[in-house]
Amino acid sequence: MTCGDIVCGIIGVVGKQGYHVNQLIYDGLTVLQHRGQDAAGIMTEFEGQFRLRKSTGLVPNIFYTRHMQRLQGHIGIGHVRYPTAGTSSKAESQPLYVNSPYGLSIAHNGNLTNAAELRQILRDKHFRHMNTKSDSELLLNILAVELTKYSSDLSIGGEPHLDIETVFNAITALNDYVEGGYACVSMISGYGLLAFRDPNGIRPLIFGKRESDEGTEWIVGSESVAITALGFEIERDVEPGEAIFISSSGHLFSRVCAKETSRNPCVFEYVYFARPDSVIDGISVYEARLNQGKFLAERIKREWPDHDIDAVIPIPDSGRIAALQMANTLGVPYREGFVKNRYVGRTFIMPGQALREKSVRRKLNTIENEFKGKNVLLVDDSIVRGTTSKQIVEMARESGAAKVYFASAAPPVRYPNVYGIDMPATTEFVANGRSIDEINAHIKSDKLFYQTLDDLEKSTLMVAPQDIVFDSSCFNGVYVTGDITEEYLMELHNQRNDGAKASMDDDDQVLDIHNDSN
Repeated sequence: MTCGDIVCGIIGVVGKQGYHVNQLIYDGLTVLQHRGQDAAGIMTEFEGQFRLRKSTGLVPNIFYTRHMQRLQGHIGIGHVRYPTAGTSSKAESQPLYVNSPYGLSIAHNGNLTNAAELRQILRDKHFRHMNTKSDSELLLNILAVELTKYSSDLSIGGEPHLDIETVFNAITALNDYVEGGYACVSMISGYGLLAFRDPNGIRPLIFGKRESDEGTEWIVGSESVAITALGFEIERDVEPGEAIFISSSGHLFSRVCAKETSRNPCVFEYVYFARPDSVIDGISVYEARLNQGKFLAERIKREWPDHDIDAVIPIPDSGRIAALQMANTLGVPYREGFVKNRYVGRTFIMPGQALREKSVRRKLNTIENEFKGKNVLLVDDSIVRGTTSKQIVEMARESGAAKVYFASAAPPVRYPNVYGIDMPATTEFVANGRSIDEINAHIKSDKLFYQTLDDLEKSTLMVAPQDIVFDSSCFNGVYVTGDITEEYLMELHNQRNDGAKASMDDDDQVLDIHNDSN
């Protein structure tokens, strides 16, 4: 098993000939910044050469005027990242590239579940050396191997030549033995932009276009908001197992490149990760979260009809939409009781328990008048470790709340996610080995309400195409790819626990790929 790049944001743009797409990609990455705060990168192609700037940190802190001036070209890809193992390494930041065949780059969102096997195949059969522990580098090299294989008889005058059948054959072969969740954008030097999605459609990918008198521009991204915010019109989601190729001249080709496909988007996107103004696989994230709040409130009314809740207060920001609908359904006032410091990163993403605990009070402050003497229902999108929930309950009591009830718009998180969400080790889940009453006692709330999985899926599917069956593995332990063993989960636990993360160091990556780093 290797360290993947997960819950990342990716973007690819094919602009008009003679125009540069660097600013479009930069703006798109700022829109997708919520998907990764560890590192970012942009790569463009100009006059037959890749131009790259990537580093650790937030998008505005990485790209300066001098970098943007060098990132010329009408085709480019970008990436925002946070890592599975809690480290920040410039070598593992993306996009990544190899020189053969053609000149090939990739930006990847997801996690490969057979990475160890793929690494061995690349090493022993194809003699390819990996410079990082990232499974994104594995995916890049597999794509390179398959493109080379299908290009071998297509040289013209001694020069390599690529046609669309070669591209689709390569992706079909890749899908035959790569397992897990993945959504990717890739540049093939001199030819165009390639985007593809795993056969289960676990990780999101969508594309759009913009027409003008000067030609058609195309954009591919992790979420629809990256398309609409840049003034493009949405075409559709990339289908599970589908590859789309946009030539340098702006012509689009597409094909489903997998023998079997199913539509299994990760339900946690709709609970937490995606922006509320996004639409993923036909599902409005905003409407899904409203419905999640309605279903949970209706269950509270059934189970506790004589409740004494005085106010519903969200945990900002991702608990806000569900809380708003819960207040409306319960018929009690909605109040903002916490003010968020937006310059502190997500505690879910931060490695190490001590850092997370220290950051919660830096991140949130209370408005005491909204708590004093009241019975409040605090609403969050989910409870993972319980660290944040416990401290927030404590803050509410310190602000004078008479009683503090807590509601989670998602079910108890009891199983690891293996397709692209860096959840902690299973033993660090607050729900691990605990009943709901025991979790309630642990976070010291007066009552605790969880969404049921059935209600979560029903409420989200209310605005969904009917052929969707969610990947809900972190709630039910059912892995849609069918290849997850106990041995795999144990190795994952050993990588993800806080002790392992604390022992990781950026110096583990001795190779630092030199790009435009000044």
